[in-house]
This record gives sequence, structure tokens and C-alpha cells, in this order.
Amino acid sequence: MKLIFLGPPGAGKGTQAALVSEKLRIPTISTGDMLRAAVKEGTELGKKAKALIDAGQLVPDEVIIPMVAERVSQPDCREGFILDGVPRTIAQAQALEDTGIHFDHVISIEVSDDEVARRIMGRRVCLDCGATYHVEVQPPTKEGICDRCGSELVQRKDDTEETIRSRLAVYHKETEPLKAFYDQRGLLRRIENTGSIESVDRAILSVLGV
Repeated sequence: MKLIFLGPPGAGKGTQAALVSEKLRIPTISTGDMLRAAVKEGTELGKKAKALIDAGQLVPDEVIIPMVAERVSQPDCREGFILDGVPRTIAQAQALEDTGIHFDHVISIEVSDDEVARRIMGRRVCLDCGATYHVEVQPPTKEGICDRCGSELVQRKDDTEETIRSRLAVYHKETEPLKAFYDQRGLLRRIENTGSIESVDRAILSVLGV
């Protein structure tokens, strides 16, 4: 099963994608994780991406699309995969189709802007292993310390309210039109993320028929 997870930043795409990935035994492909790895390694791509990410801007298609196409061609994607964070524009969606990448379902996780801001400002991440927590909803066992590897948890520089509002404006302008794009293809599945993590996961699995 080949899936896309859509939604504004902080909607819970990564969390829900991980749960569905485990259930279906298919990999989650997060462009954010791939880009952050490049930033951490200090590659030329990473340096360019960091400046854009810190400003709440999108990474160019000529970087994203080939990176995704290469990733989904790997052996672990033969039985399917989940895309998290791409496509973000109609142009990207069309480019994926043009490269022969097609999907079975597109999950749109619906969350209000105010709720997004509250969620993101409470988010904490481990820069060492990439684990994500939330000070209210999903806190670590020990405050400020990653449960997985014991490293310090931090707030990302792009998780400030000013940057969040900027990213939301970009989302509404550039990414939200994808819902109509995939709805026209009969692929869109809307999920309200207003309950617990578990209830949203059940709703997603239900629309997928698993």
C-alpha cells in the first residue's frame, strides 16, 4: 500500500505515519528526517536546507523529487511506503506522477491553526536520535532527557510562534490545494485529529480497510 500523509505542520503526520508503518510493515519516508540528517552531516545540501528550514520556507523541488524517487526505488519499498512531508505543492504532486510514483490513499489530517501553534511550541526533539516528544501530550519519562538514547531534548529553532505562523501561511497557500488535487483522483481521506493518538490511528486504519 502506497500512502501520502497530508496536513499542516504539527498535525501529527509523523506520529500517525509511524503507527501505520508498524501495522502495515512498510517504511515511512520523511523528507524532514532526510533533510535534517543532511543538516547534521553538514553537507552542501544540508547547509542550503538549513537556511530555508530556519526561515520557514520550502526546499526546492529539484532537490526533493529526485531524493524521494531514489528512496522509493529501494528494496524495502517494494510492498509499499508512506510519504510524510512530500508532496507539498501541486507541482511536486505532478512531478511524482510524472516519475511513475502513484498512490492508493492520501490521508489528510485536519487540525486548526491555533491547535497547531500550541502543539508545535510544546514539541521537543532529540538531536541525537531524532525522537520527538511533547511537554503536555507525550512527555519523556525524565524531563528534558530522551527516553530512547538519554541525550538532551531541545526545542527546534523553527518551532517559535513567528516561524510557525509563517509556515502555516505557506501551508495554506502551497500545500492545502493538494487536497482538491487528490480528491479529484478519488484518493483523499480526511481524518479529524481531535482525539487521542490511538483514536486517530484507529480512524486511519478504518479508512484504509485494515
